[in-house]
Amino acid sequence: MDGLILTPLKEIHNPKGNIYHAMKGSDDEFYGFGEVYFSSINKGEIKGWKKHTEMILNIVVPKGAIKFVIYDGNSFESVELSRKNYQRLTISNGLWLAFQGVDKENILLNKANIEHNSTEAVNVDIGSLDYEW
Repeated sequence: MDGLILTPLKEIHNPKGNIYHAMKGSDDEFYGFGEVYFSSINKGEIKGWKKHTEMILNIVVPKGAIKFVIYDGNSFESVELSRKNYQRLTISNGLWLAFQGVDKENILLNKANIEHNSTEAVNVDIGSLDYEW
């Protein structure tokens, strides 16, 4: 899907606790820095649908497992991120996003190119788009 990038990330093993890379300034998907935040989602719950008009998302799941569904107006694409599938999901503005918690405890990290602005995103009810969860 155009505007969607999955990037495998490095996990550095350490006997005292591992290091999980998320993003570097030299990465192709680094479009500047606006803010970084964590969001949690409970098992079975769904957040979405949201479409950003300016913000570019760079999402990593350091705890749990989260199913992400992206819609470009024509087709849906889904990916589940977790420590077992440790990748960064880059989502360009203009794409719809919803996500569902898979494990008991699920946390995502988003490194956004701009600061949060409630007027730059469109939100619709989860039933508004025809996707079978």
